[in-house]
Amino acid sequence: MSEQALVFEVGESGFDRYVLENSHKLPVLVEFMGGWSEPCVVMAEVIQDLAREFAERFVFAKVDVEAHQELRDQFSIQNVPTLMVFRDGEVMFRQEGQMHEDELRVLLKGVDVFHISDELREQARARHMAGDTPEAIMLMTQAIQQDPSNTRVAMDMVQIFIDMGELEQARSLYDRLPEADKESRMGLSLIGQLTFADLAAKTEGMEVLQQKLAQNADDHDARFDLVVCLVAVNNYDAAMDHLFTILKEEPDYKEGAAREMIISIINTLAPNDPSLAASYRQRLSNQML
Repeated sequence: MSEQALVFEVGESGFDRYVLENSHKLPVLVEFMGGWSEPCVVMAEVIQDLAREFAERFVFAKVDVEAHQELRDQFSIQNVPTLMVFRDGEVMFRQEGQMHEDELRVLLKGVDVFHISDELREQARARHMAGDTPEAIMLMTQAIQQDPSNTRVAMDMVQIFIDMGELEQARSLYDRLPEADKESRMGLSLIGQLTFADLAAKTEGMEVLQQKLAQNADDHDARFDLVVCLVAVNNYDAAMDHLFTILKEEPDYKEGAAREMIISIINTLAPNDPSLAASYRQRLSNQML
């Protein structure tokens, strides 16, 4: 028999059985949620997907706080979603607010629920970031041999090909990804990078655009095209400086194209460099005040 995802809707009568007793055998993730709350529903769907991926390696229990107010009061739930992890009958983790897939994977790894291939992926990403791309590719190869079904390895390889400037290989591998992976945060980041590379190829080129801007600092068309070229070579700081200049000097440029581009870059960066994406998001918020 195939292994099953351990997902339950839990109330007062079943809490001891499904949560506390099971927590002596497996980690139990409990989401206190409201069915009316989109962040709750989205996070529950992600955890359910992970429960299927890691079948019978952890328990996921959903508690509707409106239907089960005794549990809400017992655990002092003030906001939803609130996620708790139980081990050996005790709460070992608690966090309010929506958690994304990458954060949930880190949480699960902390309770020994992870794939060995993901360990190799992390090592490969670290080697690539340190400049040792050949070693990173070797580790990625080991990861895919360890777990051919782990499409996150393939997405990491797409990223490496993009960083190496091997765009044809990157797009070819990206096109073979399952649709669900293409729609994931990482998948959207990859297609965003590939799109910027394609757009950059249609401009006059970085050198010409820089010369135009040096001759006329008010040439926002040249500045905007230069942004595309800069993003294509991962020079995000310079690209953002130009975009914020346009946003300051001509907020309505091409019906808000600068602001839309800033948001697009933030979304592209978020899966790989969340701290940098957050800094740009804060900068945009400050400038819009």
